[in-house]
Amino acid sequence: MAWTVVALGLWGVGAGCGKPPEPAGLAPEVDPVHGHLLHAQPPLPTVKLWLGSQELVAEVARRPVEIATGMMFRESLLEGHGMLFVFPNADRRSFWMRNCRVPLSAAYIDPEGVILEVVDLEPMDERPVPSQSDRVQYVLEVPRNWFRKHGLGPGTLIRTERGSLRETFFGLR
Repeated sequence: MAWTVVALGLWGVGAGCGKPPEPAGLAPEVDPVHGHLLHAQPPLPTVKLWLGSQELVAEVARRPVEIATGMMFRESLLEGHGMLFVFPNADRRSFWMRNCRVPLSAAYIDPEGVILEVVDLEPMDERPVPSQSDRVQYVLEVPRNWFRKHGLGPGTLIRTERGSLRETFFGLR
C-alpha cells in the first residue's frame, strides 16, 4: 500500500473508515501529521478497468484520507485487483510504502488515462518515488510485476465500463 506524500502539497504539485469517531481521550483514528488512518481502511468502491485486453478490478481512492491511507496495513492484494488513486488535477505525484507489507507496482497515469511510467515500490520503504511527469492525475497500484507479466507499460490506455477515466470520474467528454 503506497502512501501519497500529501504533506508536501501533492494536491498543488505533488482515505473514510465507517467506524464511529473515537471517544475523547482515546487514540486518534487519523494520523494528525500525515492524514492517513492508523489501521487498514475498509474496502473502497470498485471499478472495472481495461488495460488493453486485460481486466482489473480496482478500489477507488478519491478522498484525501483514502489516498493517504491507500493499501496501508493490508496483508495482501489479489491478482487481478488493484487500487486506483484519483486526484482532482494533474501534477507531479510521489508514492511511498509506509506501513505497507505488500510488494506493489504503480503506474503514473495522465488525465487522458494513458500510462506514463511504471515503478516498483518496496514494502515498508518510506522513501518517496516521484513521477517523472507533472501530468499525473491517476495512480494505479497492483501486485508487483503485474504490468510486466501482462506486457503493459507506458502508452497503455486505461478505460472503465463507463468510458475514459476522465468521463468516469469527472463527467467530462
